[in-house]
Amino acid sequence: MALKQKIKQIYQKSRQRYGSPRIYQQLLREGYHIGKKRVERLMCEIGIQAVAKKKYKATTDSSHSKPVADNLLKRDFTPEKPNTSWVADITYIWTIEGWLYLATIMDLYSRKIIGWALRERLSKELVIGALDMAVKQRNFSADLLLHSDRGSQYASELYQLLLLKNGILCSMSGKSNCWDSAVRLHSSIGYYTPEEYENLMLTKAS
Repeated sequence: MALKQKIKQIYQKSRQRYGSPRIYQQLLREGYHIGKKRVERLMCEIGIQAVAKKKYKATTDSSHSKPVADNLLKRDFTPEKPNTSWVADITYIWTIEGWLYLATIMDLYSRKIIGWALRERLSKELVIGALDMAVKQRNFSADLLLHSDRGSQYASELYQLLLLKNGILCSMSGKSNCWDSAVRLHSSIGYYTPEEYENLMLTKAS
């Protein structure tokens, strides 16, 4: 019963997004000695499973006349070091007061979110806010690549000028091709947190 209660706690803390693989990994992190099959069975007995998002709202407007960049990333989602390839994206959060838009920038090396901004409107200021935070937080070289979709926010003059000012190469997905930005889940870094993964790789390098 105590284990079932712990599973429920992890499940609720994840906002019902975690399925058995991630709940299993979280239990291991907290010192529980348990097998994957048992976690699956207990979740089945409790009657819980990961819940997919039901609401949808478009975040990409690629019907514009602004210049777009070539796809320089070419689905290479596994750079060998930090601050080589970043990926920008916009998602949305439904609240009782309406939609909120969240722009994020992720370092593909560790899947760490290094910049973000939250706004009520889907605008160029949203993505500029996320980029400004990322630039201030990270030390990067001139060969940094930032990939996004070809939405009007990313193609805006102000956003492109900020990239140019910081010497960041711009890469954009092909039109109507979401797979160009389909970054793999965090299982690709062994279920470490992004912070843990970066620290682990720094320790190995030294």
